[in-house]
Amino acid sequence: MLCEISSFGGFLPTWASLTLIGLTLTGSMSAWLFYQYYGVPTYARWRRKSNPEYPEPEMVRREVITMLKGMGVATIPPALSLSLIDSGWSQGYCGVGDYGVGYLVLSFFAVWIGSDFLEFYYHRLGHVFRRAWREHKSHHVFHNPSPFAVIADGYVDQFMRALPMLLFPLVMPMNIDLLFFTFAIFFYGYGVYLHWGHELSWPDAHHPWFNTSFQHYIHHARSTLHRPYHTGFFFKLWDRAFGSVYNDRCVCARCACERGQRSEEAWRLVKKPDYAVLLRPSYWLPGGPRASGANAGEASGAS
Repeated sequence: MLCEISSFGGFLPTWASLTLIGLTLTGSMSAWLFYQYYGVPTYARWRRKSNPEYPEPEMVRREVITMLKGMGVATIPPALSLSLIDSGWSQGYCGVGDYGVGYLVLSFFAVWIGSDFLEFYYHRLGHVFRRAWREHKSHHVFHNPSPFAVIADGYVDQFMRALPMLLFPLVMPMNIDLLFFTFAIFFYGYGVYLHWGHELSWPDAHHPWFNTSFQHYIHHARSTLHRPYHTGFFFKLWDRAFGSVYNDRCVCARCACERGQRSEEAWRLVKKPDYAVLLRPSYWLPGGPRASGANAGEASGAS
């Protein structure tokens, strides 16, 4: 399917098509989750929220704008990858090809595990070296992220995280559809979950192998320069090996509920911002009016 996109006539049309597809998929996933868990919050959903507070509309607006900029950069490596197939520089191919189904399975795990380590290590560098932190710290403005923060990164960070989509076909035969599907589901899709701000019953915050939305919340809330917590994306293995697992008193939603910190009385005291302001076109204009995030408990279905 993706090989047909590259037939549109060069790099720019390919990049524009991929950007439109990426914005549609990632934006729709983020928007649906945001509406369900932030736009119309309920007591039951709040009990699963890692941070008991909700971000102000202005921070969500900033997330969305940064996400839009990030998508334009994230699609440069895959667009280049598709453009290089016809030139012979890339070993990317479509269909099963001459390699068989077994090779597709092998290459899937190579992309999944290899990219997960590269994501972990590059992310870790952003918390170890001061120069890298200058680039990465813009993402940590969102200390209480929403699903829109999934690719709300600086330009360099976003390019580097998408770079495996260009590198893999350069070093090994790679099915392009499989490569892009793996990134769409396991990195962008899972990334929306990590920035969701709410926790699942499984895998929960105490899962021994997988980083969950709680670990990524802790990363946003507690990590800074020289203090990398959970810079891994999917697997906890890398953080365990490098000693960057958060081991302080657990503040996950489940433990907070067990300590009695998520009572209905506490829920009534939580400020529920009126995110309806995000639907006003004037709110997005430079210098436009900014709402104060007034409490909208009655209008938000707070029950």
